[in-house]
Amino acid sequence: MKAAQVEIMFARLRAANPQPVSELHYRNPFELLVAVVLSAQATDASVNKATPALFARAPTAQAMAQLDEEEVAAFIRTIGLYRTKARNVVALSRALVEQHGGRVPSSREALEALPGVGRKTANVVLNVAFGQPTLAVDTHVLRVANRLGLARSDKPLEVEKALLKRVPAAYAHDAHHWLILHGRYVCKARQPECWRCALTDLCPYPSKTPLPTRKSPTGSAAP
Repeated sequence: MKAAQVEIMFARLRAANPQPVSELHYRNPFELLVAVVLSAQATDASVNKATPALFARAPTAQAMAQLDEEEVAAFIRTIGLYRTKARNVVALSRALVEQHGGRVPSSREALEALPGVGRKTANVVLNVAFGQPTLAVDTHVLRVANRLGLARSDKPLEVEKALLKRVPAAYAHDAHHWLILHGRYVCKARQPECWRCALTDLCPYPSKTPLPTRKSPTGSAAP
C-alpha cells in the first residue's frame, strides 16, 4: 500500500470514528492497567463484567496490594487464566506501591518491569492513560495490518515497527484503536464483512466476502 493510500485509509477511519476509545471500562490509570492485564487471551466484554466488583473492592494499587491471590481470583474466575492473572494483579499492585508510590509509571521500561506486563499491555497504557502515540499489536491489529498491506509479518513486534513507520503522524495516537475496532467488528478473522468495509477499494486482500444472501419469508433467496 502506497503512502497516499495509507493517508486515505486513516482519513476514512477517522471520519467514521473521530474519537475512538478503549472498550475496556476503567476510571483511572491503575484500573486501566489491571483491565488490560486481565484482557490477555480474553474479550473486553468478559473483563468488563468482572472488574466492577473487583474495582469496588480495590480501586487503588494500595487497596489491591492488601488482597491475596485467592481474593482476587474470586472476582475474576470467569476470565481465562484467572489464577495466573490474579497472581500478577496482586504482584504488580505491590510493586507499584513499593517502587512507584502506588502510581502507574509513564515509561515503557518501568511498566514492562511490572509482573504480567508485556509490550502490548505497556503500549495500551502509554497510549490511553498518557497520550503517547504507541501502537499496541493484538491479534486484530496483526490480522488487519497484514490484510491491508501495512505490514508483512506474523510477529507482533515487527508489525508494530512497520506501523510506526507507515502511519502518518496525524493519525498515530488513535491508529491502534481504529485498527483494533476494524478487526473486531468488520475485518473479522473467519468471515470479514467486506460488503460494509470503507476500505475495500484500498485493500489488497484477495478473499473479499460477498454480501450474504437474504432469505425471503418463504425460504427462498431474496433478490
